[in-house]
Amino acid sequence: MLDVNRTAYRYEPIRLPDEDETRADIVDKACNYGRVGYRMVTNMMRNEGKIINHKRVERIWREEYLKLPKKQTKKRRLWLNDGSCIRLRPEHKNHVWSYDFVEDRTMDGRKVRWLNIIDEYERVCLASVPRRSWRSTDVIEVLAEIMILRGCPEYIRSDNGPEFVARRLREWLNNLGIITTYIEPGSPWENGYIESFNSRMRDEFLNGELFGNIYEAQVLDWLH
Repeated sequence: MLDVNRTAYRYEPIRLPDEDETRADIVDKACNYGRVGYRMVTNMMRNEGKIINHKRVERIWREEYLKLPKKQTKKRRLWLNDGSCIRLRPEHKNHVWSYDFVEDRTMDGRKVRWLNIIDEYERVCLASVPRRSWRSTDVIEVLAEIMILRGCPEYIRSDNGPEFVARRLREWLNNLGIITTYIEPGSPWENGYIESFNSRMRDEFLNGELFGNIYEAQVLDWLH
């Protein structure tokens, strides 16, 4: 005699009317949104207005043999002797912002660069703007729009890219009382917050989209 509960032995799973549609949606999100697991897929579906239990998503996830892609091997951080990598830590909203560019291409091979700006304390993206090319005046325009809505940061952290070290931008920030903080050349780990955001953006957005032109990039960026 088998030691199995009678209800479990006789149970037959109930197939819901939207089973095929839900299964297709889960597979689509798992294949096209980078490093996502069944819990994140559940949240994405709920954000779209679908009422669904995470256990159902997990069941379909296992039945379709879906797996979360492996993370890259972690690397030991390199610290400067003077501790500059950890000297400035965000302590409150608008304390430290950071910004950087992430690059992709449209289907015709032309470059598109996104300017990403985040508040390091709140870990929120304040702007993600795609353009073919950027000048220091363009960066000022985006920063000004954000500052009108939420105020100015005390510090703004970046690498030594030409748009960020331009005299016009530095003078404009200085006139507002904002202190520019530049990382050491070739040391992206010193700008870890924005580098992490850029990496996730590439995993979950850029690697899963083909952009026919700059306008598609702008619309898809807004939708994400």
